[in-house]
Amino acid sequence: MNIEHFHVGKPATSISTGTAGLTPDPLNYGWRDYGLRVGIWRTIETLDRHGVLPSVLLNAEVCTRYPQVITAGRERGWSWLAHGLSNSILHTGMTSEDETAQLTEIIDTIAAHTGARPKGWLGPALTETFNTPSILAELGIEYLLDWCADDQPFHLNVPGLISVPYSIEVNDVRMLASTVSGADFLQLVIDQYAQLSKDSFGSGRVMALALHPFIIGQPFRNKYLDLALEFITSQPDVWLTTSDEIAAHFRNTVPAH
Repeated sequence: MNIEHFHVGKPATSISTGTAGLTPDPLNYGWRDYGLRVGIWRTIETLDRHGVLPSVLLNAEVCTRYPQVITAGRERGWSWLAHGLSNSILHTGMTSEDETAQLTEIIDTIAAHTGARPKGWLGPALTETFNTPSILAELGIEYLLDWCADDQPFHLNVPGLISVPYSIEVNDVRMLASTVSGADFLQLVIDQYAQLSKDSFGSGRVMALALHPFIIGQPFRNKYLDLALEFITSQPDVWLTTSDEIAAHFRNTVPAH
């Protein structure tokens, strides 16, 4: 679950491209802000109903802007991953010194407010510099989600770091990027599970379901998340778990060469 903060004067994920370049842009900013005002609570209720603990991809600025969300996550024992400062600030174009300072601030802020130092990282819009992995490893990050190249975790070239799958396509953002309806999204989830279940006959596969409260948390979409989780949680071969636990399992069973 991507829990993100957006700045009023910067363009970001938009539902209406016609006003996306305007400052201010009440239409798109308000739509995004709906996620942490309303959509997240609807999504939390659905996750709770099915006993699913999310892996939360957290913008550090959420910690001070929406403390009630952090409290809800701490009460439920969510896993917290670092997801940049804000989704209005892409993680690119920095010197190594500036990036080290920013990543340190992000990780320290999340640790201070959630009570848990994050072990994973997803860049805002999956952005990195060429130095990001090495800096993150030095700061104690154990895995990245940015490199969506496999259905299984794999060791990265930076010693100590692994990649854990994150889905670009089984992702509610597709509802904006194409004509995918809620019903289509439900079928996409079912089809993704069916194939990965077949593929996992000899070894495990990771099925990540990427959610954004300002998208999946809209009233007319929530029932499809409910149906998707009802389906997934009823399957006998599914391990309902977090990215932290997936990374730990892989690290313990597949040593780096």
